[in-house]
Amino acid sequence: MLRHWLAEAGDRQRWESVKRFTPRLWTVAFPRPMTATLAAPGADELTVTLAFVRRNDLAGLVWESVDRWSHPLLGYETRRDYRGCVWRFRWQAGAGVKPLDAVNGPTLTVEGRDAAGVPRTWYVRLWNYAVGTPWDAVVTLDFDALAGGFLHPAEADPLWAGDIDRLSISLVAADYDGVEAPLAAAVETAVTLSGMRCDGPGSVLRLGDAFVPAHGVAMASGYDDSCHQAPERLVEQWIALGYRGLVNHYVGMSHYYAVAWDGSGYRVNAARTLGAPAAAWHAALARACAAAGLGLIWSLSFEIFAANAPLDWVQRKADGSIGLTGWQPPSALVSPCHAAAVGWLCEVAAAFADMALAAGLPLHVQVGEPWWWVGADHAPCFYDPATRAAWAAERAVPMPVVTDVRVAVDAGTAAMLDWLGGKLAAATFAVRDRVRALGAVSYLLFYAPQVLGVAELHRANMPAAWAAPAWDVLQLEDYDFVTGGDALGMARARDAVTGALGYPAAGQHYLSGFVLRGEERFVQWPRIVAAAGEARARGVAAVFLWAWPQVARDGLTLWASGEDGVGTSGADAFHDVRFPLELGYNAAGGPEFSTQVALMASGHEQRNSAWASARLRFDAGLGVRSEADLVALVAFYRARRGPAHGFRFRDPLDSSSAADNGAPAAGDQWLGVGDGVRSAFALVKRYGEGGDCEVRRVTRAVPGTVRVAVDGVPVTDWLLGDGGVVELAAAPAAGAVVSAGFRFDVPVRFAEDRLDVSITGWRVGELPSVPLVELREAP
Repeated sequence: MLRHWLAEAGDRQRWESVKRFTPRLWTVAFPRPMTATLAAPGADELTVTLAFVRRNDLAGLVWESVDRWSHPLLGYETRRDYRGCVWRFRWQAGAGVKPLDAVNGPTLTVEGRDAAGVPRTWYVRLWNYAVGTPWDAVVTLDFDALAGGFLHPAEADPLWAGDIDRLSISLVAADYDGVEAPLAAAVETAVTLSGMRCDGPGSVLRLGDAFVPAHGVAMASGYDDSCHQAPERLVEQWIALGYRGLVNHYVGMSHYYAVAWDGSGYRVNAARTLGAPAAAWHAALARACAAAGLGLIWSLSFEIFAANAPLDWVQRKADGSIGLTGWQPPSALVSPCHAAAVGWLCEVAAAFADMALAAGLPLHVQVGEPWWWVGADHAPCFYDPATRAAWAAERAVPMPVVTDVRVAVDAGTAAMLDWLGGKLAAATFAVRDRVRALGAVSYLLFYAPQVLGVAELHRANMPAAWAAPAWDVLQLEDYDFVTGGDALGMARARDAVTGALGYPAAGQHYLSGFVLRGEERFVQWPRIVAAAGEARARGVAAVFLWAWPQVARDGLTLWASGEDGVGTSGADAFHDVRFPLELGYNAAGGPEFSTQVALMASGHEQRNSAWASARLRFDAGLGVRSEADLVALVAFYRARRGPAHGFRFRDPLDSSSAADNGAPAAGDQWLGVGDGVRSAFALVKRYGEGGDCEVRRVTRAVPGTVRVAVDGVPVTDWLLGDGGVVELAAAPAAGAVVSAGFRFDVPVRFAEDRLDVSITGWRVGELPSVPLVELREAP
């Protein structure tokens, strides 16, 4: 079973030491449309790979005093005092980078406060502390003797190193002049810092040293959100947090390609596959994963950052406008009918495949979430010029115009949707076949919720050609349903996709996530982890947690629990099995309350009820009627590890929603009143009438016995969720009464760590004592 914890920096228990300015702990910063990446191939070396496209592009190699990017258990300590530190490194710059001795050459920007606590920024010209040439020099920075200013000593601005927030080394193209205009030609180059060494009394930092055992969940991450960090840093943390097996790596939609100015914008350079920064970073990722024993699934989507997408590549609505996603800034989707665009994607996939093979990794390639886009306005994006042209070439009738996918379709429109599905399948198969020729295992990532809600859209976005065995593995994700707590939607969408495409659980992967906003972490992570655990129980081949940036931000820490001495609680501590009926039927017991009774001097009593609801206790020993019963009892006790794991128990006097404990009916118990929004209603049973009524939460209904009605009319479109919650497919109208009938069990545990049984005693009429106590599973 999976358990989780949202750790914070203050929760670190173990530390190791690390030198300040350790290469893998730097980051890079840059503005679009340029790109820059960082790799740390050695303990004293880092390389920044750069792609400049404008005359004012400026990248920064950044060290922060506060670790904002590591998982809280693995980050380095905050220490703003750099006094006593001496940092040395060899600077080697490639062609196209502004040299050390130039105006606007590499500058160390130091942000912090002076000795009086006044915020200050110093600009330290590296050339003032370098020995060598402007392109190859050894730089020595003694923080007790540093000064800003261009010319020394005339313009020296002494730096106080006792309170520093951030350091950044500026990197610009040789033709940098600060003007917002394209460079005559894009510049791809690199800068290497090697022999990096920090000495002195302030040179050592504490670094979190957590290590989590493997828990059976794999990591999913993405380049766009992590390209500013060294891949070696990411892999190190994944291993420390227990992630093993395959890493599902989304290559992104906005940074991996090269761009060129086309007169109106910086568009994808279709003559190239990968930009140099992306190529360097991904090659380093592949090497780091191989060294750590991790595999990589390279996830490539049809999505491109809209500002960079060639205008003739993208999907469009019927009015000709580009279909934009809801992200800000938005992305667009490549048209499956644009042959050149699809061909370019094929070569991009092959380029990533070559990196995997070069690193000695088995080859896994995924086509991620391919679809015909439908925006928030419900307008489908079927009408780009390439798609219109393909339809005209193949069909003798005009292309039906759809402006709202919610409108019922006629036969002609249905035929168009089937045709579009065929085009989508063909485009994805082109990518699949390109990498299969290189020996790849092929994956399709499908967003399951899209098959619900719009009855006929699946014709276009879930083509029949994708059915097994078209892909080696089907990967499913349903994050909107998961984070929204829509268990019924999750089950319906999963069943619909599995039924249509025919991939067994063993041929599927599941991606569980993600928490977009950190303030929602306490609600959404439990749902995500529960969905991951449910997928594992369902028998899928692998479960991935999406995605690393949110895991690190929120301190999510997973572990497997319930066996081999690992603690148990909550759902992990419950075995969903029933105590043997033949043993439990004759059990003695019933409800108990906790009431404090104070006797006054006058003889009157003052009573205080500590519990709003009763708690049940039983002694199941009375049900033992044979030696076989004793054997069964011991086996059941041992399987539960004594009191460690709860289980179901049928109360022989109270196991039905019916007042007389008879057959349940849908009108037995009132669950609530609809408001047009709420769709989840908890099962309850009421005892008594009016204000004195006790309302008992029922968390363990017997599957197959639940009946539900809305305003007295039985309904069947619902799902029984965890904790005895009925999830209706549609929210009942305001004022509608929701009721239910059901059989139920009591969640209990053994009350004692010891079970005393004796065949001799039983033979002379002594019955064993087997006390059971009810578990409270709901407020």
